[in-house]
Amino acid sequence: MTTTHEERPSVGADPLSLPPQPVPDAVTAPFWAALAEGRLAMCRCEHCGLWLQPPLERCRRCAGPTRFTDVAGTGAVYSFIVQHRATVPGYLDNLPYVVALVELDEQAGLRLPARIVGIDPAEVRCGLRVRAEFTELPGGDFTVAVFRPVDGP
Repeated sequence: MTTTHEERPSVGADPLSLPPQPVPDAVTAPFWAALAEGRLAMCRCEHCGLWLQPPLERCRRCAGPTRFTDVAGTGAVYSFIVQHRATVPGYLDNLPYVVALVELDEQAGLRLPARIVGIDPAEVRCGLRVRAEFTELPGGDFTVAVFRPVDGP
């Protein structure tokens, strides 16, 4: 017997209504905890000082232990896309929006993916100076970092 789409049982809420929610683990929990407190903290080796993104339990350079350290939350857009079609649930009302890799000032190569807010998407460019701010993720109990343009270095 063939089941059509209309005959299939409904499974929960409309999947386009909410963005995916983070699933913190032992390694990433300090990152999410810092965001909940209004801080941006990144993983750093306690021995050699290398910043690690994504976070790791041990440093990829020297195998030293790591911990999360607060960062200034400033940087520059390294790369970006302008999203004209909602591909992530929960952002249907925010089109178009910008998703960028922001290179943080603490170390070349330390990049964090995030949305860019407070600017017309057509005006975003690589090298644009930005600062982190914090907002609640719809549909869950998580705070996320977004970046807003700032003047000067």
